[in-house]
Amino acid sequence: MIVNRLTVDGKDYFLPGSVTELREKIKAAIQAGGDYVNIPPLHSGPGIDILFSPGMPVVWSQIDVGGDPDAEADEVSQSSIDDDTFDGL
Repeated sequence: MIVNRLTVDGKDYFLPGSVTELREKIKAAIQAGGDYVNIPPLHSGPGIDILFSPGMPVVWSQIDVGGDPDAEADEVSQSSIDDDTFDGL
């Protein structure tokens, strides 16, 4: 599952689904000289209103939080095979 992370002034907000509309609202607020934009919650609730203004640092990123469970199992078994640093003790 992909989760979008919005970092505003050093604080992270995690968002499910598409963020295209939210990105446009934030861009419009900044271009207008500043305005509040509601950031929806990850699960449920009213979200949070943030005042966006020109010069405010805003960073978007995506995080894969689901991953492939089979790939993780392969990594664990491989690391336990390769990690023999204490065998000689």
